This record gives sequence, C-alpha cells and structure tokens, in this order.
Amino acid sequence: MEHRPRVLIVEDEKEIAKFIDLELQAEGYDTLLAYDGVTGLSLFRENNPDLVVLDLMLPVLDGIEVARRVRKTSNVPIVILTAKDAVDDKVVGLDAGADDYLVKPFSIEELLARVRANLRRTHTGVSGELRVADLVINLDGREAFRGGRRVELSAKEFELLHLLAGHPGKVFSRFDIEEKVWPDYTGESNVVDVYVGYLRRKLEAGGERRLIHTVRGVGYVLREE
Repeated sequence: MEHRPRVLIVEDEKEIAKFIDLELQAEGYDTLLAYDGVTGLSLFRENNPDLVVLDLMLPVLDGIEVARRVRKTSNVPIVILTAKDAVDDKVVGLDAGADDYLVKPFSIEELLARVRANLRRTHTGVSGELRVADLVINLDGREAFRGGRRVELSAKEFELLHLLAGHPGKVFSRFDIEEKVWPDYTGESNVVDVYVGYLRRKLEAGGERRLIHTVRGVGYVLREE
C-alpha cells in the first residue's frame, strides 16, 4: 500500500484549522488536528507525522515552544503560520526549528505548495556518505557528525549543509542557495545568513575549526582551511 504522508495541523482558529484539514485530505494526506500546543505536542509524539503545520499564537503552549520541543527529537519539516509579519518574528520561528512559514492571510494553494515542497525534499532518496575534513554526512539517515560528535540538524539545516558539503570549495551565492534550498521562499532575503549562522554554531559547538566560510560580496563556501 502506498504511503500517505501524515500532516499534523496545530491551529487554534477552528474554522481555519478545519479548512486546512479538509484541503489536505482532498490532496490525499492523512491529517491530525489540534487546537492548542499541548494537544499538538501529544499528537506529534503519539503519531510521528511526516510534516507539521503550526500556528505560532496558540493557547496553553505557544507555537515557538512546540517547535523547540519537536526539534529536540525530530527533523520533521515544520511550516509555521503566523499573523506576525515582522522580520524578528519570522527569525524567532526559524530559530526555534521551523523550516518554512506563511503569513496570514495566505492562499490555500500556497500552503499546499509549501507542504508538497517540504515533503518532497525530505523524502527524496539519496544514498551515500559525504566526508569533508572531520565532517561526515550520512545521506541515508540524514545525519551529520563532526569528529564523531553527532550534530543535531533541522531538515533545512541538513539540506543547506548537504548542498555546501556536496561541492567542497565551490562558492555559492546567496541567490543560488535560496533557489536550491528554499525554492518557494518569498520572505526576507537574510534567511541564508540566518541558517549559515545556525550551522556554524552547531558545527563548531565542540570547539572545532570553521568549515563554512564567507566570501565577501558573493556568498558562502565549505572548505577545510
């Protein structure tokens, strides 16, 4: 039997939640629905969904905290929904572990496209292993290790690292990175810089030397120096 991706929707506005639920079901997804953060987190732990659609402004436990707790144990894609359009609010959501976001009001077609894109990138089968210096990337398990130390990465962080490590020494412009890692992204242009910062902190958390370098005025490159 073909696997039907399971999507968890955590949204406290019931009309919006039920509308998203019906649209996702019509597209062939299995769905789970929660109206608050605590219930959403419980459903996530019990059902291991393939993707989470998560509102930020939730009762009991807000979306930022839900994302942080999910990210402690899983790299599942998280698409956040928010009525907040400020850059700082978006960065906070991404920093909590979200992979993508939409600002309300949004079109259901755009949400469905984001869901498809995130699931497609997560489930693309790529076999093998990449090694650069003491960095090892297990493509089958979507895992990364630095000097034997496991590096916990979100889905988007892994994709960015995979792109850079797959072409060591190649300089990627910010535009090229956005096109490859965030093809549907229409938000602020600093998303690449934000995620490079996340990767650097995680890759260097054990005091290791820098692997991702800035090429001023161009973009980024992963190489051993």
